[in-house]
Amino acid sequence: MESDLRSIGELARDSGLSVSALRFYDGAEVLAPARVDPRTGYRWYAPGQLADARLLARLRRVGLPLAGIRAVLGAAPGSGAAQRLMDEHLRRLEDGLADARRELSLIRRLIDQRESPMTTTPAEHRFTVPARELAEALDAVRFAVGGDPELPVLSGVLFDLDGGLLRLVATDRYRIALAEVPVVPEGPEVPEESAASVAAAVPAAPSASAVVPVALADAVRALLGSAPNAVELAFGAGTVHITVGDHRIEGAALDHDYPDYRALVRLEPVHRIGLPTAELRAALVSAATSSLPSGPHGAACEVTLLTVDGEGRFAVTAPGAGADGAAGALRVAVNRDFLLEALPADAPGQLLLELGGPIAPLAVRTADRPGTFSVLMPVRLPA
Repeated sequence: MESDLRSIGELARDSGLSVSALRFYDGAEVLAPARVDPRTGYRWYAPGQLADARLLARLRRVGLPLAGIRAVLGAAPGSGAAQRLMDEHLRRLEDGLADARRELSLIRRLIDQRESPMTTTPAEHRFTVPARELAEALDAVRFAVGGDPELPVLSGVLFDLDGGLLRLVATDRYRIALAEVPVVPEGPEVPEESAASVAAAVPAAPSASAVVPVALADAVRALLGSAPNAVELAFGAGTVHITVGDHRIEGAALDHDYPDYRALVRLEPVHRIGLPTAELRAALVSAATSSLPSGPHGAACEVTLLTVDGEGRFAVTAPGAGADGAAGALRVAVNRDFLLEALPADAPGQLLLELGGPIAPLAVRTADRPGTFSVLMPVRLPA
């Protein structure tokens, strides 16, 4: 009965949402009224919808995107899906807060240098990392180093110290590669451990970063094959010092601000595809490709198509080969050579592909190194 229903004004008053917001969420298929008067178009809401409206208002306050709000309100009771969505959103908020704190710390140092240029000397940050993990990290990111002379900062590898982890980052704007290296705790020598175990044992430390020229990074990598267990690094006053056994390599860091990579690697994939590295490599090599002007500076590149059908089946094919026209299929076109370079060298490993959509970045991860992964920008296919 209409007497049991709330008018749109009453629901707005009781929920904290405005009338215009309720109209918007009706049009967005998030919170539709229980009844719409066919003559006046007036919206009426059932008593049980007040709880949804109040939940919606709070979801808005914490900045949940529209798709997330729709998913929370549409989640099946008892499935746990809504709680998982909230956990994911909380992680995003915490990541954003951590990024803001790091930026504010850097801003304060820059303000100090600006206000006291003659007395403020950048502190040197000295730390130690395991040699094997550093070698693996350099191997994992080296392929993505840029070579555009108009963007000299991308011709280096970012060494980003963040507490108990050293992150290595390389990008040429078309792909980005990241790898994590644990920082060895100060004090008595400790046995070699996994990256996660060592990082967990390290207390919080100041953040610091340096963009290491690729020639310097390559020189360090050449020494790591016969290096002892640990490598010492020091950043300070625009210089980089790296000690590998009896060898000491030093040079000037690139004097440019590196792009903020953190926001670029927080992906929300639609599909996660697990498969052996060797299997994907073989599929990429054997599948037909299309040559399109989608490489750096418009150069032609070989494009391959990754598809996931409505049943979750993954395939590698060429654009226009038929699979890209399947109803309901997710289709992501990528530079075939870029994807091959992003695959880890250890072929027996298990791989995880994360696909978000035809224009969303594609992530390539390995099961045993969650902090080491690559992100590729898709290729836009001609209409």
